[in-house]
Amino acid sequence: MTLVDDTLAGRLARPDSSLRRAMRDLLRPDQTLMVRFVEQSARDHHVERGAVLPLALRCDAGVMITVMLAGGIGYCATPDLSTAGLREAAARAREWALASRACGLFDGLDWQAPPGVARRGAPLTRAAASGEGLETGAIVALLRHEADACRIDPRIVDWSASLAETVSRQWLFVQGDLLSDLASRFVEPNLSASARDGQRTQTRSLGGQYNGFCQQGGREVVDRSGLAGAGRRVAGEALELLEAPNCPSGRMSVLLAPDQMMLQIHESIGHPLELDRILGDERNFAGTSFVTPEMFGTYRYGSPLLNVCFDPIQPHGFASMLMDDEGMIAERQWLIRDGVLQRPLGSALSQWRIARDGYSLASVANARACGWHRAPIDRMGNVNLAPGDASWDELIGAVDHGVLMRTNVSWSIDDSRNKFQFGCEWGQLIENGRLTRVVRNPNYRGVSASFWRSLSRVGDASTMEVMGTPFCGKGEPGQVIRVGHSSPACLFDDVDVFGAAS
Repeated sequence: MTLVDDTLAGRLARPDSSLRRAMRDLLRPDQTLMVRFVEQSARDHHVERGAVLPLALRCDAGVMITVMLAGGIGYCATPDLSTAGLREAAARAREWALASRACGLFDGLDWQAPPGVARRGAPLTRAAASGEGLETGAIVALLRHEADACRIDPRIVDWSASLAETVSRQWLFVQGDLLSDLASRFVEPNLSASARDGQRTQTRSLGGQYNGFCQQGGREVVDRSGLAGAGRRVAGEALELLEAPNCPSGRMSVLLAPDQMMLQIHESIGHPLELDRILGDERNFAGTSFVTPEMFGTYRYGSPLLNVCFDPIQPHGFASMLMDDEGMIAERQWLIRDGVLQRPLGSALSQWRIARDGYSLASVANARACGWHRAPIDRMGNVNLAPGDASWDELIGAVDHGVLMRTNVSWSIDDSRNKFQFGCEWGQLIENGRLTRVVRNPNYRGVSASFWRSLSRVGDASTMEVMGTPFCGKGEPGQVIRVGHSSPACLFDDVDVFGAAS
């Protein structure tokens, strides 16, 4: 079996003619019927402290049916793909649509022209990202080699290497017509080593404890990750941190590497711009947003160097797609331009909802669900920060007194995604334009509404990395979804920095 083998996604197969006939039999003159078939198969390879753990295999398949009628929307999911199963799910979805209409949730919604649904015609299709496969034996051999390479000192007390792979196939039908056929391959390599001396412990990893290095593709993703040859380096850095002084406290410049920028973008740009949060949908679970509808078009979110886009068509992006789960074609759109807030991460349905309150806000194709058993909600996809013109040497040379921080290890942010505190695995002081001492436990804090205005230099394309997270949680019932973030290194001035105790 090869890395992200196409045969992993073979149980559901393309919806056949009988299923298509069943969908057409469900059509009614007073409603729009949307049917989303999804299958995901995954396998996780893990080597822990020299032991190859049992291969973890998962396979999941089913269908989500959405019924939209005048003034109402209803959903029902089922793993039963028989004609009877689809008929029962469609009937329940209609019951929920009628119930939502009775509550007045969607007054004025036109079922004949669902918001954002693409014109039917030739379906959009995409095969999984091509790439040379990697045999299971080679995967295990690579993981064992790099995990074993971590054992360079008795103070290395924990070491592991892992590779998670997922194949996904999704078909979206509206009124029985195929709109999109999307095949995706997701690869998540990682490695970590922990060093201990007395009561002090330090951990260094390849992609962070939350698998920040993750992309769509095949063997080439493993190659780009730097997993091969990383074991000894990562363990050596854990030992360096063990002996390093604590990060100093005070206000200073902070240079954030892409693997920390990923988290900064995610928490203080991605989540606050999700329109359903602005509408109040997430108060009970994920929180609200400090952003209000009046801010779009005028609010200075950051310095003029800040340019952020929603890019669902980025090659290798962890959330790249052809079309969102409500049938809106995926296109690249600016969210923040020259520091000024342009548009929210709001799907067509959320755009329709907020228009009832008198706001005209452009939508993006970000109605996404984590699987067949969840209804789509507003989710950031690939939210990327555009490169500037500064090389690594120029970024470092611009700092008199500051610290370089790499690889997120902890975060805390308030319910409105405004006040935050983030910590990193690796810190290194910058003094008079030069990298000097390594420091442990580097942390910084700020306020989203002012932090981005302190952005003083943006790295060029040579400092860029394609990152992301497989574990973004949101929604009720909960959904854990894949998100992509690309960013260069970025320099911020006058930031509140402190060292955590350990």
